[in-house]
Amino acid sequence: MRTSWVPGSEDPESDFPLGNLPYGVFSEAGGAPRCGVAIGSMVLDLAGVEEAGLFGDSTPLGFSEGALNRFMETGPQSWARVRDRLKELLAADGSPDLRDNSALRDRLLFPLDQVQMYLPIVVRGYTDFYAGRQHAFNSGSILRGPKNALTPNWPHMPIAYNGRTSTVVVSGTPVRRPLGQTKPAGSEMPLFGPSKRLDIEVEFGAVVGLGTELGQTLTVEEAWERIFGFVLLNDWSARDIQRWEGQPLGPFQAKAFATSISPWVVTRAALEPLRCAGPERDQPLLPYLQEPANYFFDVTIDAHLTPSGGKASRIVRTNTRHLYYSAPQLLTHHAIGGCRMQSGDLLGSGTISGPDKGSFGCLMEQTWGGRDEVTLENGGTRNFLEDGDTVTFSGWGEVDGRRIGFGTCEGKILPALERIGLGH
Repeated sequence: MRTSWVPGSEDPESDFPLGNLPYGVFSEAGGAPRCGVAIGSMVLDLAGVEEAGLFGDSTPLGFSEGALNRFMETGPQSWARVRDRLKELLAADGSPDLRDNSALRDRLLFPLDQVQMYLPIVVRGYTDFYAGRQHAFNSGSILRGPKNALTPNWPHMPIAYNGRTSTVVVSGTPVRRPLGQTKPAGSEMPLFGPSKRLDIEVEFGAVVGLGTELGQTLTVEEAWERIFGFVLLNDWSARDIQRWEGQPLGPFQAKAFATSISPWVVTRAALEPLRCAGPERDQPLLPYLQEPANYFFDVTIDAHLTPSGGKASRIVRTNTRHLYYSAPQLLTHHAIGGCRMQSGDLLGSGTISGPDKGSFGCLMEQTWGGRDEVTLENGGTRNFLEDGDTVTFSGWGEVDGRRIGFGTCEGKILPALERIGLGH
């Protein structure tokens, strides 16, 4: 296993060893946002690497732009070439071009804890799926009872709703408690006011690198080649608003106020050693959705809740291998009707829940619709989120004893806006 000369890269607790090299967008004090790669405790300025001619190719890669879209549009061969070159530049036994040039190192490497991170992509479209069977069964059981938990179409195709790109935010962005209509049990009329059942959803987001033309369809294998990488994703949800508005067309305001993603996009290449088989299925999928290879990953995701002024409590530990549909299956189904896909499209997996309560990926499941309580380490409890709560996701897989991690996806709940004349 190759090692790196960059500080922190050999720390066994680091998310960013040489085998990872996730992409993001950062700025240092007074600098413009540009693309970078995380390595150990540092971020490497890719715009500066390109300007210094260290990629050895005159083809523009777009790293000076404040998003990864231009680079993603260069395609899989370019992605592989750049990754190989970065490994050579950053490996202890690799090229001396950066390793042995102290002036260049000082100019291109910045401590991770001293930079500001931004959304890594311009999100062209955001679609959130419902690809976890346990979550679908749990939520259906809460709403309709276990005999009717799964709708008849669920085992045959990925179900989804189209979300808002305008409210996809990078980790660290505060989340304002939404206002909306709810209809409590026993009430004849709906009420207006702040959501009282604010929730998280532990998800895995796939970033589309190469799009399609209008009318073009994809096989699962072709869809796999178009996926650039993955992020942690929290699809914040107002369950009381969702339940009242959700029939017959599904989520709207309950999901439109914020979706948080991690700032680092971990590439398919980095996750390659973590690929694993998909789930056993009660019945075969239709041919267009069947997989010619293993497209699932063994990635653990934790969620911690920290009350205002309190101690962090782990409330979820789940794994992406619990999903029923893989990312290329989601993309294939999205495009099968001829929908044009674009570089920068974001596909959420939906809540990832395992077989036991501690692996249920949202508070609605953990509390069984608010009936039960989640006990926090400081002695407090939660049914749903309170103002001042901070929720932090972390995700990683293990390869040869080293973490391939995503960093964190975090958001703090702010109180709802109080506006005169809104009737609450």
